[in-house]
Amino acid sequence: MLLVVNTASFCGFTSQYAGLQKLRTALQTAGLIMIGVPSGDFNQEADSNAKGTAFREAQFGIDFPMTTIRRVRGPEAHRSYRWVKGSLDWEPRSKFNQVLIGRHGFIAGVFGSSDLPEGAKLSAAIDKALAS
Repeated sequence: MLLVVNTASFCGFTSQYAGLQKLRTALQTAGLIMIGVPSGDFNQEADSNAKGTAFREAQFGIDFPMTTIRRVRGPEAHRSYRWVKGSLDWEPRSKFNQVLIGRHGFIAGVFGSSDLPEGAKLSAAIDKALAS
């Protein structure tokens, strides 16, 4: 199972990195893989991959994989985000939106910035996806 999170290093939701790291640590042996996708689409990401990586490591000790800075909205979005848009007519509206992909490659849920990594909504979806 895969949780993909679009991120931004300098925004009001940046503290969610701590919750994401805890979630990853707690559930990686159960089969949760997490990938962060830094995006400048919301104008709150570092201006280089190196600066973003240095910030995340220093402030939050992030050890889950992060892509290079990518587009997550619109026609120039990374193809995985275009797949979600085509499948569910959904795209990130802000930073720290999440897409949960179940074990069989189907979208198991999409979540907004207010759906915290330690929150009930995301936890229930992850538990359901892990059980299937």
